[in-house]
Amino acid sequence: MKPVEIAKGIYSVGVIDWNIRDFHGYSTEKGSSYNAFLIVDEKVILIDTVKKGHEDQLLDHISQIIDPKKIDMVISNHTEMDHTGGLPRIMHAIGEQKPIYCSKMGLKNLSQHFKQQWNYHAVENGEELNIGSRNLSFIETRMLHWPDSMFTYVKEDQILFSSDAFGQHYAGYEMFDDVVGPTIMSHAKKYFANILMLYAPKILKLIEHVSEIGLEIKMICPDHGIFWRKDPGKIIEAYVQWSNQIAGKKAVVIYDTMWHSTEKMAKAIADGISQEGVFARPIHIRSSHRSDIITEVLDAKAIVVGSPTLNNGIFPTVSDTLTYMKGLKPRNKIGAAFGSYGWSGESIKLVRAELEAMKFEIIEPDLRVKYVPDDADIEASVAFGRKIGQAVNKGR
Repeated sequence: MKPVEIAKGIYSVGVIDWNIRDFHGYSTEKGSSYNAFLIVDEKVILIDTVKKGHEDQLLDHISQIIDPKKIDMVISNHTEMDHTGGLPRIMHAIGEQKPIYCSKMGLKNLSQHFKQQWNYHAVENGEELNIGSRNLSFIETRMLHWPDSMFTYVKEDQILFSSDAFGQHYAGYEMFDDVVGPTIMSHAKKYFANILMLYAPKILKLIEHVSEIGLEIKMICPDHGIFWRKDPGKIIEAYVQWSNQIAGKKAVVIYDTMWHSTEKMAKAIADGISQEGVFARPIHIRSSHRSDIITEVLDAKAIVVGSPTLNNGIFPTVSDTLTYMKGLKPRNKIGAAFGSYGWSGESIKLVRAELEAMKFEIIEPDLRVKYVPDDADIEASVAFGRKIGQAVNKGR
């Protein structure tokens, strides 16, 4: 892949990672990219670097435009290692004395991690930097999604370099929204659900702040995936909706099963939900990745979780999924618990307790079936599902 000029004198010089399939527990079936940007003006600026192991490609891309030694400074929008792992190599190539612009927390993170006496410059929120014909400004985005995160905005080109916001784990030569098409939204949704849902209230405040200061945006360039140039407002509007966690008429029935009994209940519950005109999706945990499950949870109103009992507790895969979900703090959900059991059956009440801990509104008493569901149990499961569907329709 060659560097691409995304605006006059501004280049995408990052690297595509075609083969990555797991990003700290997030399934990346389409790979990813580590985007970095070069601005050639009176001063030459490199915005972000790449994951360790990809530095040669980054330097090659830069070299196709300019001698790396002519870079005057590096801007680090976010210190996570997929964006700074290559920093030591890059600093060695361009000159260790060149300044690194970052947030105050970025300075702390970088100095503690790399233990290098680099020439750090910690910027203030709203600080501006003139680089010749352009003015850059820095917007603190603390906890989106790390304490050090910030955006860099190029006023004259109206380009927002948005770090890990508005991104997607997607590898492709199609670098822009109008080239890749609408399918990119599913990747953006998954990215939000698994990385940013936890920080939804902060995202809403940030978007409100950007609106208040009248920031005009023609292009959004995140550090992963494609760039939004045709309609950057589309992804901003999607973030507002996802951050408000506005649910549709949708329910997910998440379950695992030992001898197919809980599975039979799950399918019957989903059938009952569907009979009420609500979109229902049964999800077998061991056939799905947790990051795909959470993507379905994002815009679902009802979260119904089923588990068999193992060793007087929740089935391990169900516990894993609930722990992952709890950490992302989904809001505005209704929930219910169900499951089959042999001689004890503690898992169902433990699942309900987990849903309550996430502040889900529990809409039905737990549904418990001993051993294999018979016809009456299946009918009860369908009825259970219909009540959940009715609750979704009522907007509870």
